[in-house]
Amino acid sequence: MLAKRIIPCLDIKDGQTVKGINFVGLRSAGDPIELGKAYSEQGADELVYLDITASHEGRKTFTELVGRIAREINIPFTVGGGINELSDVDRLLNAGADKVSINSAAIRRPELIDEIATHFGSQVCVVAIDAKQTPNGWRCFLNGGRLETERDLFEWAKEANERGAGEILFTSMDHDGVKEGFANEALATLASTLSIPVIASGGAGAKEHFRDAFTQGHADAALAASVFHFGEISIKELKDYLRKEGICIR
Repeated sequence: MLAKRIIPCLDIKDGQTVKGINFVGLRSAGDPIELGKAYSEQGADELVYLDITASHEGRKTFTELVGRIAREINIPFTVGGGINELSDVDRLLNAGADKVSINSAAIRRPELIDEIATHFGSQVCVVAIDAKQTPNGWRCFLNGGRLETERDLFEWAKEANERGAGEILFTSMDHDGVKEGFANEALATLASTLSIPVIASGGAGAKEHFRDAFTQGHADAALAASVFHFGEISIKELKDYLRKEGICIR
């Protein structure tokens, strides 16, 4: 069995780490480089940095930040936000990122997944999906959760897998920041239908929630933000707990 991964996520706005609940009500959580270094030292397996307001100006600033992160941090990290074409991927990989995460751009133009996989390899391409349960089932949302689409979560994840995505990063918008556990049923469905790793996101509030994401949701990795940023759970303590629960962890 592949070892499970623990991934802190840092949402970046104007050069600072921020965190909200259900995608709104953002508050500052600190300096992204200092936080990243601390997580690396505590035993995080990877990091995800998302530029959540990736305007044209923000891209330039974010690229510089990615370069600084790469110089300071020695674990793999993924970056996302405002990636619409191969030149964006090239720019961020050249700045030092290990992988890129695409979300809205992939739904708008699914061929982008094929292009990234062909040019840079599937391992570089993380397809992030923000979804919530609606009367029509699990629907995917665009633009940081602002815009509902007709795309079904499971169908879209399967298509992304077939087009060459290396991983799916699934965030349940209903669970985001609420700290009552991950969307384990949806995770288990994804895990059983896809041939690539699934990263669980949205809902971590206790160590048990990570355990359940792995045992019930069959996720390959679990991502969280505020429980790490605000010192509610330390990564070392979490990994020790998961090992005791019989989960193979890195």
